[in-house]
Amino acid sequence: MVRVIVRAAVAADLVAIQKIYAREVHQGAASFETSPPGMDLTRQRWQQVRAAGLPYLVAEVDGEIAGFAYALPYRPRPAYRYTVEHSLYVAPGWQRQGVGARLFEVLIDQCEAAGARQMIGIIGDSANVASIRAHEKAGFERAGTLRNVGWKFDRWLDTVIMQRALGRGSSAAADGEA
Repeated sequence: MVRVIVRAAVAADLVAIQKIYAREVHQGAASFETSPPGMDLTRQRWQQVRAAGLPYLVAEVDGEIAGFAYALPYRPRPAYRYTVEHSLYVAPGWQRQGVGARLFEVLIDQCEAAGARQMIGIIGDSANVASIRAHEKAGFERAGTLRNVGWKFDRWLDTVIMQRALGRGSSAAADGEA
């Protein structure tokens, strides 16, 4: 395992974040986007996460951005306010070296600290066994599969929905709600 430093993303990290994500858009099925966002949209998304009071993190190894992760509100309706959906991407040269696990650890801790009770991961492509296993190692359980909902690379793709309770989960009323 390499020494992974996880910290809040800053504006200077956005070029590396955009590069990691653009590669996944072009070559992978984890994202259902078909053309990568440019720097303006990457910056806008980063600012949106920060404005929501949720974590946007980078993993750094030897001064290089090796991956990133963030969480956003799961849905805009008020009853979903304690549920977040996360995204996590690791650069190809750093996969299977503990970068994703460390990002998950810090992301989960910070989402719990922000008051989230459930975390959702939506994995593009049910054949993405590595991502499914990484989610399971981080405490997620498979909540379901949506079949053939994405069209990319001239084929239909499923999405796998993974879910993990945070903090007290649903074992108690939300703070200030009961």
